[in-house]
Amino acid sequence: MSIPIIDSGQTPDVLGDGPAVSVQSGRARLVWRRFRRNKLAMVGLVGLVLLFVFAFTGGHLTHWSPAENDFVNTQSAPSSDHLFGTDDAGHDMFAQTVSGMQKSLIIGLLVAALSTGTAGILGTAAAYFGGWWDKAIVWFTDLFLVVPSLLMLIILSPYFQGTNWIILVPMIALFNWMITSRVVRGMTLTVREREFVRAARYMGVPSWTIIRRHILPNISSILIVDFTLNVGAAIITESFLSFLGFGIRTPDVSLGTVIDDGSNFASTDQWYLFAFPAAFLVLIILCVNFIGDGLRDALDPNSTGGSAR
Repeated sequence: MSIPIIDSGQTPDVLGDGPAVSVQSGRARLVWRRFRRNKLAMVGLVGLVLLFVFAFTGGHLTHWSPAENDFVNTQSAPSSDHLFGTDDAGHDMFAQTVSGMQKSLIIGLLVAALSTGTAGILGTAAAYFGGWWDKAIVWFTDLFLVVPSLLMLIILSPYFQGTNWIILVPMIALFNWMITSRVVRGMTLTVREREFVRAARYMGVPSWTIIRRHILPNISSILIVDFTLNVGAAIITESFLSFLGFGIRTPDVSLGTVIDDGSNFASTDQWYLFAFPAAFLVLIILCVNFIGDGLRDALDPNSTGGSAR
């Protein structure tokens, strides 16, 4: 994937924001126009918004709470009282699915923000400062690259059982930033030699200001796409860990725990206990991937999908 380098055509106003803001806003409009013409990307965006709305407002469609038991109607089929049916303990599967979606979406967004932010900061710092900064960060990145991330998560998870589920966010993000950091480092090595970066450096602009105002905007393409893809990857990782019993535990629920509870009924008459939460997980992943593909095409002018002006 080729990532375009933004250049205003002149030495930017390193002390003011006028020309830089103008260039960035114009490029943002162009990217949005390309993205909007991608039908699958728009379907993904609208679908993800609707899924968020459903996750945080769907609980009002039922009077049952996720932890509440209906002992009179256990393993009941979908009905007006239990929209997705009930499991063998009488839990309302609709309430559990909605609550599970909330946890999974929150974890996905927080992990994506943390891992992409870490990759952006470490990658740009390594390339821009060079020297021992570069050696230390590259060594640190390579160390995490050779560590089997899923195995480490499974090993570490039991030590945090009983703690707040939010601890999963830094645990998953800890093993999800390395490859992007290497890509960001390579792009920063190119951008730091551009004329507008040199001009800012010669004028005495602080290094972190140059990184924030001139380097990061020029590598924002990869960071935006990485963020969207990390949302889906984090949700899958959390669901897989919870499915194996190493992630979120009772009384909290996530899509992984709900799918795990319903997996025993997937090939029985109570197939809906598995089908509904699994379908929502698939929909979330599809929407996020459609958005990621659309952003990739919109940000890359060499892509056939992003060539529309």
